[in-house]
Amino acid sequence: MRSWFVIGAVVLAGCRGGTEVPEPQGTRFVAPAHFPPVTYTFARNPVTEAGFQLGRMLFYDPILSRDSTVSCASCHLQAKAFTDPIHRLSVGVDDRRGTRNAPAIQNLAFREHFFWDGGVGHVDFISVNPIENEVEMDEAMGRVVQKLRRHADYVARFRRAFGTDSLDSRQVLHALSQFMVMLVSADAPYDRAMRGEALLTTTEAAGQRLFLQACGSCHPPPLFTDDAFRNNGLDTDFAGDPGRARITELPEDRGKFHVPSLRNVALTAPYMHDGRFSTLDDVLDHYGRGIRASPTLDPLLHAGGTALTAEERQQLLAFLHTFTDRTFTHDARFADPF
Repeated sequence: MRSWFVIGAVVLAGCRGGTEVPEPQGTRFVAPAHFPPVTYTFARNPVTEAGFQLGRMLFYDPILSRDSTVSCASCHLQAKAFTDPIHRLSVGVDDRRGTRNAPAIQNLAFREHFFWDGGVGHVDFISVNPIENEVEMDEAMGRVVQKLRRHADYVARFRRAFGTDSLDSRQVLHALSQFMVMLVSADAPYDRAMRGEALLTTTEAAGQRLFLQACGSCHPPPLFTDDAFRNNGLDTDFAGDPGRARITELPEDRGKFHVPSLRNVALTAPYMHDGRFSTLDDVLDHYGRGIRASPTLDPLLHAGGTALTAEERQQLLAFLHTFTDRTFTHDARFADPF
């Protein structure tokens, strides 16, 4: 195990009320031994107790939005691996609808590309996008800073976290990053089996073999994403959302979207960049018979798809459920502090 910091118990008093919430013992960042090297630049934003707890508060506080009605947690629920199980597309202030499904927030410290189109290449720049997006939080970073400066408790917390009285937007983003990089999911039944602490069932093991044959090229363990951009045959016309091409402006990137991690996939419905599929069965139906041909279709796929037998489907679904990490979704360190 590789650790960047270790902190003890603290008491967190929420800015929205006077109730003191006891914090769990031993909060620390740990890179699981079977994970790849971290990509996050900890040297530029070292995680501290004060910074992590400040980021946690900001994540759950709707003060980041224009009218203080939407927080990061509004679209990223811990119980669902920090996704939104209710809305197919993200919902912001004034009930404004976005164009894409809210992705899971997990294992960000090991990735290089963020958002469905990869428009952000560093964790520290993730949060400014929903904050300033007019259909999400519809706020300006400058106004966020002004609002935070009016709260003495926040001013004190920023001082403890960053050692300065000059509360600014960089510190806001760094605090949020310190919370988000801590969201590590690595204790699912799959992980316990890989560590030799448990065994997969016969059905799950058969599903694992199927998965590695049919899905593993794009969703390789242990992160279950190759962090690439691929067209998986959802559409033939990409005028509504060109995907990766929105960033690169390259025709060969039309219809390509970031390959999501399948960790906690049984919890993260609805699926795909636009949330079009409600269940894992719907997803398997797509790959079994719904793949649509287009010039940028990933070469690993073919029109129509490859159907599974009923037994194979049962086996694959059983294996996918071994990615569910209840330790992660119930970890008190990541819960609403207010």
